[in-house]
Amino acid sequence: MSNFNNSTSNITQTVLPTHQDLKTFLCVSSCAIFLYVNGVMIFTLRKKTVFQEASRYILFGHMLWVDTLNLLMSVVLFVCALCRLLVMKVVCLALLVAATALYQASTLNLALMSLERYVAICFPLRHAEITTSGRTNLAIGVLWMISWIQSLTEIIIFYFFDTTNVAMNLFCSRTTFFRLQVYKKLDIAFTTIFFMSVCFVVIFTYASIAAVAKSASSDKTSARKANSTVLLHLIQLGLCAVSILVGVIQEVIYVYADYMTSMSVMYFCFVVFMIFPRCLSPLIYGLRDQAFSCLFKYYFTFGFKKKNSCNTEIHVVSGG
Repeated sequence: MSNFNNSTSNITQTVLPTHQDLKTFLCVSSCAIFLYVNGVMIFTLRKKTVFQEASRYILFGHMLWVDTLNLLMSVVLFVCALCRLLVMKVVCLALLVAATALYQASTLNLALMSLERYVAICFPLRHAEITTSGRTNLAIGVLWMISWIQSLTEIIIFYFFDTTNVAMNLFCSRTTFFRLQVYKKLDIAFTTIFFMSVCFVVIFTYASIAAVAKSASSDKTSARKANSTVLLHLIQLGLCAVSILVGVIQEVIYVYADYMTSMSVMYFCFVVFMIFPRCLSPLIYGLRDQAFSCLFKYYFTFGFKKKNSCNTEIHVVSGG
């Protein structure tokens, strides 16, 4: 997320107004569709008490909220750059540090969801004891504390050490706002630590669940479903990693291509690597769960699907 906005301001300063209007309309309209899907999912989770008590659904709901806010933040920054809007310095700082924290929280949440599936399959008898709603909420709280470390560090550097930002209004991107080299070094350091840590957790849980699935005494169906879930998280992590490279891709395109091509590539990267994953992954994850998907389809279709046919019974060890 943070690297996505690196080259946005340079590209958009030379775009013709007609193309700005088209790209803005396409961006907002596609985002509205994805926000509707995420919104229905969040609404569905609020309609059943069981969805608010089981750890897997608490983490799923947290993923939905974080991805929805992350999507909104991405669209705000994208449209501001696309329309060449000057943003107040304080407002821009708040947007950038919030976007960074949301992006890192989204990544860390994948590790928590993988660990929950690991406990469910590898320690089925202790799953209910270990993954209580209280402990799950505590883990989410710790996740947010970790997610804000980089943002708080950048705020401290900005107010106490950075003398390069004197303009009251500017194009809101990390390139135009965080000009000191220390910001880039911090971003690289935190990104490397976060992704290596989460990648290790996801791969470890995937390998552990695969080993359990091979044992004769295991519930092979549940283990196979859980392994598919963790594999989905690994794919999500890969999409997050690719999105980090979007800023670099844009810089290269901007140097070697004309303005129209640069703008088209920027919009393509935004939709494919920022908007699409924020909706596709939760949608796949939700539809794979029978208890949740039935109610989701009912609310998504405004009640055309029979609600009384939905079974909301949740099995603790379900791979989902």
